[in-house]
Amino acid sequence: MLKLNQKEVAFLFLIDFNETEGTKIMSDISVQIGQRIHTFRKIRKLTLSELSKIVYKSKSTLSKYETGEIVIDIETLYDIAKALQVQLEQLLYIPPEQNIVALASNECPAFFRGLSRFYSYLFDGRSNRLIRCVFDILGATEGHQYKIMMYMNFKEYNNYQNCENTYCGFIEHYDAMTNISLTNQNTPMEKASAQILASYLDSETKWGLFTGFSSRPMMPIAMKMLFAKKCLKENEELLTQLKVSKEDIRLLKLYNMLSAT
Repeated sequence: MLKLNQKEVAFLFLIDFNETEGTKIMSDISVQIGQRIHTFRKIRKLTLSELSKIVYKSKSTLSKYETGEIVIDIETLYDIAKALQVQLEQLLYIPPEQNIVALASNECPAFFRGLSRFYSYLFDGRSNRLIRCVFDILGATEGHQYKIMMYMNFKEYNNYQNCENTYCGFIEHYDAMTNISLTNQNTPMEKASAQILASYLDSETKWGLFTGFSSRPMMPIAMKMLFAKKCLKENEELLTQLKVSKEDIRLLKLYNMLSAT
């Protein structure tokens, strides 16, 4: 018997809406899920014919799934997620106003309250460019944890899943700090983490420290990461904030540590 998580239950629950509103919502969801299947299929460089052989569905049926013409059943969605080597939740979509897994409880820090998606920014000195990240909160697990996906270094926000690096992991909140632990979806040996201080204090942005692994050149790294509730304006002011400053260097010399406050 399949065990469904909160987001999958929400997906199926929407089928029970009244006929007029329910049909519209299901249509929107089917289109959104279809677009995600299409995006990840292209990322994996699979044709419809190749995918159809893996999941034992006809090419025409898969095409209709991708365009949202027909509603996909949950078992087929599992099969497609496995074939595309993605988390099932990466294919799911819930309209923002119906997102029952958005962090909204009083136990959630003020900065994250009500969010099911947030953003972050880094500056890569190797290529002298801004790196964008999108975090999707997928659903609650046990304890203080929520399952999370991070999509790093993409060209367009409306197609952020098509990115250079995809990470899966967990976000966990404590009184004084929020911790994010991540694993590269395509290269599991690569682990990353981020720590955000005082997320219980509300603001539009928060500073954090991102630690991970660089492959160009190969070495452990630590960088300042700016977290935001909404997409930020990408200008010189933002770039200046993200670069290591004289104050960062002063604190580095003082503590012999790279810090983000």
